[in-house]
Order: sequence, then structure tokens, then C-alpha cells
Amino acid sequence: MDSKSQFLPGALSGGAARARDHAHRSGRLIVACIIVQIIILIYHLTGPPKSLSRSLGLNTEPDFSHLADHCAHISPIPASSFVQRQQALAETLHSLNASAYIAEPGASAGYFANLSEAQWFLSERPLLLIISPEVDAEEQVKARVSILTPAFEATRAKLLSIPSASDISYPTWSEDMDPYDVALSAIPHLREGTIFVDGMLRSFVADGLQKASPEFKVTLAPIEIRRLRERKSEEELEIMKCVNEVTVLAIRAVRENMYIGMRESEARQLIVKALSAAGLQNPGALTLFGENAALPHGSGTDRVLGAHDFALIDCDGSLHGYHSDVTRTFALPGSTIHATYLRLWHLVHSAQANALDAARNGTTTAEVDRAARDTLAAQGYAEYLTHRLGHGIGLEVHESPYLRGGSSDVILTRHTFSDEPGIYMEGQVGIRLEDCFYVAENGSAVLLTAGVGGAATSPWDP
Repeated sequence: MDSKSQFLPGALSGGAARARDHAHRSGRLIVACIIVQIIILIYHLTGPPKSLSRSLGLNTEPDFSHLADHCAHISPIPASSFVQRQQALAETLHSLNASAYIAEPGASAGYFANLSEAQWFLSERPLLLIISPEVDAEEQVKARVSILTPAFEATRAKLLSIPSASDISYPTWSEDMDPYDVALSAIPHLREGTIFVDGMLRSFVADGLQKASPEFKVTLAPIEIRRLRERKSEEELEIMKCVNEVTVLAIRAVRENMYIGMRESEARQLIVKALSAAGLQNPGALTLFGENAALPHGSGTDRVLGAHDFALIDCDGSLHGYHSDVTRTFALPGSTIHATYLRLWHLVHSAQANALDAARNGTTTAEVDRAARDTLAAQGYAEYLTHRLGHGIGLEVHESPYLRGGSSDVILTRHTFSDEPGIYMEGQVGIRLEDCFYVAENGSAVLLTAGVGGAATSPWDP
């Protein structure tokens, strides 16, 4: 047989087959190398493995349950503290020759009597906390607590957990009565002088009280009374430290699960989930990417996070009624931020630090605001800080006093504030850094987030 006849059509010799297999293996190796290179590229663009797995569409739901441990040891305000607050209010009223202090369910009534809107929602039918000073036979001032109540709600009102050193009176008004006449009848030894009302009291309630007592002055509570709530006790500060600390921890945990290509709404869902896992009530968040952050309270456009973008997260939650408020503007590990924007980030960081240094016992709130603006002005960016530097914080996210220009309010020990300078260049970039602080007994400001490292240290270390 001719040697050529040994080969059938299409058959290959052993050498040719080996060459073919080698070529296939080489091809597979090249493809594998390309895939590895693509994965490495994606890793550099998206950051840690958790973010990578998300960007590849893998089912890796983030777990924030570890955050629940951080504040588990923190107790709510005890009943004895509410009684002490009522006593301090009664003594202050007596010193001011005032007949009573009146508030609706809210932050102030919550402070003095554990009567917040969570316990009793406001309606057109007034339910009022009335605290009056009484002087006993030994000339000792005592607090008298009354709750003006719609008659048909009296049983429910008496179920409220309102601490008091003595029995609480519940004057009631039926629908055919003037509730404000009834309120005044609950004030013993009504003096000629003043009835103080909380600053958040609705105008129709204040007007009704004034109409029912034309011979008396119904006016907003003065600074002596406001400071009772503004200046925090040690137990309040312990709650506020923990709630602000865990909010920072939540932001850091969320950042580890963020990736280039995610949307603002996805980041917002993550931070709300993290804050809830931490045990905080009523968590809220603002998430803005890139130029969207140039609108300080912008609602976002569900923008996709790009490799050259900062991400801004501004969030809050409450623990035992006390609020956090923290903002971080940061980059992801794989981000490539423009050098100009990095320089602006560090400028805002300096403004925040300089304002904190200026916040001391005895200074005015305007001086602290000016310290931040002067820092930005030195580099020509003062015009881009378009809002006040900060606000008081406690039972409300925003409460008095405020860190703003033109204010003569004096900062005292145990005042608490947010410190949140920013640069907002519309259409380009927005950067804000926010931490809350208190003024310690030595007169200096201390960050409420100090227990977890305090302020951000760089765009990559929030």
C-alpha cells in the first residue's frame, strides 16, 4: 500500500494532532489571562471584593448586624432625671416671677416630662403640659405638673408614662368648653406677670391662652429656660456620643459595600439599612454623587457613581430620643479624584478643624462660624460656603443655638453643635464634612465621634 494511502481524508498525523492540542491549550491560556486582567481591572475600579462581587451581579447582601452591639449598653433617661428637670424648671420660673410654663407634645415636653410627639401626636384638640412653681410652708419651691386633656381622651392620657415627684393633675375640657380657660384654672396662685410658652407651641394655642388671660402676658420662654434643655447632662452626652459614633461606623460599613457604577438610591438604601441595624430610630439619609452634592440639600437624580466622583452621605438617626448628624464626602478605593477636588476636600477639612478649635466656653456662635469662613476665604473659596456652619443638636436634629454669622448667642459648657463646613460649586463638585461636638467642662470642644476616631482624616479614610 502506498504510504499516502494510510491517511484518510481529514485525518491528522500524531504530530499534527499534538500541534493542534497545543494551539488549543495556548488559546485557552490566553483567554484565561485576558479574563484575569479584566477581573484585576474591575477590582481596581470597584474596590474591595464585596464591591467586586456586587458589580459582577453576585448575591452578597451586606450584613450590618455587628453595628447593633455598639450602643446596646446605653440606657434611656431614667424617671428621676425628668423629676430633676421639672424641679429646675419650677425654680427658674419662680426666680423669673412667672406663673407657668406650657408646651405641647414635642422636644421640650419630651425633655421635661417624657411627652414627645411619639407619645401623643398633635391635633386640633390641644393636649398641654403645664408646669407651675409652688411654694410650700417651708418656702421650698416645688414643681406642679398638669396635663390639659380633651375629656374623651382622659383615660388614654393617664396611661402616658410621665414621671413626677407628686401626683399629676389632669384638667379636662369637653367639646363645648374653652380649653384655654380650663388650662388657666390648673395654674395655682396665678400671678400678675407672665406665662411662658415653648417656642414650638402652635400659634392658635398661644393665641387661645392669651385671649383667655388678657391680664397676663403670654410670651416665649426666655434664654434661662431654653438653656435648661440646650445644655446637656452627662447621661445625655453619653447617649449622644454613642448615637453619633455608630452613625460614623455605619457610613464606613456602607462605604465598604459601595462600588463604581452604583446609584444614589442604592447607597441611600444601604445607609438606612445600616442605621436600622445599629438600632437607631427614624434613620434618614441624603446620598449625592459628583456634582449633585453641590446642592447642599439636593435630593439627587439617582446618578451613577463614576470613577472620578466623590460620594457624599449625610445621615442621622435617634437613640433614646437623641439624634446624630454626620456627613462624609469620600472616594472609593478605586476612585481617581481630580487633584483640584482633593485640595478642596482638605480645605474643608481644615475649616472644620479650625471651627472646632474656636468653639470654646464664652465665645459667641458667630465667632465659630467666622473661623470656618476665614479658612476658606484665605484660599478664595468663602463664597462657596452658602449655609451657616452648624446647629444645636439633641432631642431635635436642629435646635438652638445655631453657629451662624450675626448671632450673639454665647457658647457654654455642655452645649452641643454640628460643625459642617462645605464648598458647593454648582455643576462641578460639592464637599461637606460634618461631626457633632460638645463643650467640655474645661471649656474646649470635643467631638461626639471621638470614640471611633473622630473626624475623617482623608477622602479615603472617612
